[in-house]
Amino acid sequence: MLLEIEDITALTFDDGSPVRSASAIAPFGDGWLVAQDDAIHAAWIRPGTITALPVIDPVDGWETFSEAAGTKHLKPDFEAACAMPGGEVLMLGSGSSPSRMRASLVTGSTAERLPGSAAERLPGHATGSTAEKADASGFTVADLRPLYLAVATAFGLREDQLNLEGACLTGDRLHWFQRANLAVGATTASAEIEASALLAAMRGEINPDEIQILGVRRHDLGTTRGVALAVTDAVTLPDGRILVSVAAEDTPNAVDDGPVIASGLALLGTDGEPPVFTEIPGAEKVEGLAIRETTPGGVRLLAVVDADDYEAPSRRLALHLRW
Repeated sequence: MLLEIEDITALTFDDGSPVRSASAIAPFGDGWLVAQDDAIHAAWIRPGTITALPVIDPVDGWETFSEAAGTKHLKPDFEAACAMPGGEVLMLGSGSSPSRMRASLVTGSTAERLPGSAAERLPGHATGSTAEKADASGFTVADLRPLYLAVATAFGLREDQLNLEGACLTGDRLHWFQRANLAVGATTASAEIEASALLAAMRGEINPDEIQILGVRRHDLGTTRGVALAVTDAVTLPDGRILVSVAAEDTPNAVDDGPVIASGLALLGTDGEPPVFTEIPGAEKVEGLAIRETTPGGVRLLAVVDADDYEAPSRRLALHLRW
């Protein structure tokens, strides 16, 4: 595979405040929705504008979360975002703690711009002005802890080893990826979930423990200097194959950040074939991946990079991948 970086853009809201900790990206309306893993808002990117959209209510009154503020344990940690057939975006928590076992189904009714600047809304603790935010019917949040625990069991993992960081849709099957971390004994794997059942659970029509896990696959992506190349997001290509973003991050657990040694894209093999890997120069920590368009013999992608610094704007990479 040949990878070209066509453009790199720093992501800032319209008032100049940074889009922080970008962790996933999915098409939404006439643009793209970018998850911020340490905030209750996502960034809605449209031509010429980036606005903040709520995807979950404030947690204990907080809108953003950080280790410095002592609120990191509260963050929803949405690490995967999938466009659903009805135009909604499903955001999934990483599952690395009980507070991160929630999901949010974001609908088009959130497409109203929030009043006030992003800087006024996003510094930390909620204020009275946030009562004026867009209609809360624009998102539905569900606690999916029984499903997360079932996925951990299917992977043969303890609850504290779970770290789900990417998802993509193929027909009615959601492929949900465990991010490998050899330091805690977790290897890369994916679970196949019935998407229609997951949506039914989001809407309260069934209980989360009724969602079936249809299958589990193991993926050997190799290591770099003893650190596992781990899946951070996934997209389904037009021919049905799955392309994943990967990063080798040297971290002792599923919660803390660490130095990124290498990163890239991997085309997963079928029928036992090994994955095909291409490196992203500069060890960019790509955490979100989406398809812009198909091209002859390839695909154009959007990727978002988490700087692991909430004061620094996340970046968007425009990529062209050919095979």
